[in-house]
Amino acid sequence: MRIGDAAAAAGTTPRALRFYEERGLLPPPRRTATGQRDYGPEEVARVRVIRELLALGLTVEDLRSVVDRIGLLVENPQRQCGRPDSEAPGSGVVDRRIAALDAEIDRLSRLRAGLALRAAGRP
Repeated sequence: MRIGDAAAAAGTTPRALRFYEERGLLPPPRRTATGQRDYGPEEVARVRVIRELLALGLTVEDLRSVVDRIGLLVENPQRQCGRPDSEAPGSGVVDRRIAALDAEIDRLSRLRAGLALRAAGRP
């Protein structure tokens, strides 16, 4: 299927598919005789997994560090993302992202508390 159809099937845009390809998250697709990108169901499934992981708070750089393992989630979407084996490539990506999110939540909570005090007239 052409890029527009593949993007629609994956719930994204053609621009996003090109971006994922440029960043190495999506392998270059087959090309038609006229040079147009030709995507199959495997690529659409991979884009769906990429979008889900990005929506969960991982970054493109996080995914690039574990790009070789994205296919495992395509094959088995219920697969656990974290691994207890700290020597495994990419281990700790999820833990680091959770720690970064926790730090940001803490920072925002302090900001909120300070703003609420200020709004209540207390310094």
